[in-house]
Amino acid sequence: MKLKILWVGKTQEEWLRRGIDEYTGRIRRYTPLEIAEAREEKGAAAEAMRTRECERLEKLVPKNARLVLLDERGDQLTSPELAAFMGKCRDSAVPEMVFAIGGAYGFADSFRARADRVLALSRLTFTHQMVRVILLEQIYRAHTILNGEPYHHS
Repeated sequence: MKLKILWVGKTQEEWLRRGIDEYTGRIRRYTPLEIAEAREEKGAAAEAMRTRECERLEKLVPKNARLVLLDERGDQLTSPELAAFMGKCRDSAVPEMVFAIGGAYGFADSFRARADRVLALSRLTFTHQMVRVILLEQIYRAHTILNGEPYHHS
């Protein structure tokens, strides 16, 4: 199953870019991975920015993909539960899973309605830029769990 990670805007901090590079390299040992950035909207009201950013994200989602949004109001899973979800998708012949991270103001309701699943990484609030590395680490962790490797400790 191919993975695609979408996010809004460029990664600003070098330390975050290093983390992204580290985990994308690790994930690619298990599965094809693509990362795509949608242009960040600036200078408009929050709702207008959400709408425009989500229109850009929507264009990056393949028609047959399973779409998972990362949002603070989503379901919270443990790492083994995320692994099980990803494994079930893989075993059900889902060709591509897309994880989307919204911009600073989140997702438009219309894009949220399009999602197959909405997940929250925590009840804590993280910057949308930090979520990139956290999500990638969790995807890597999920693959090690699915492969019975010792990275994850319960």
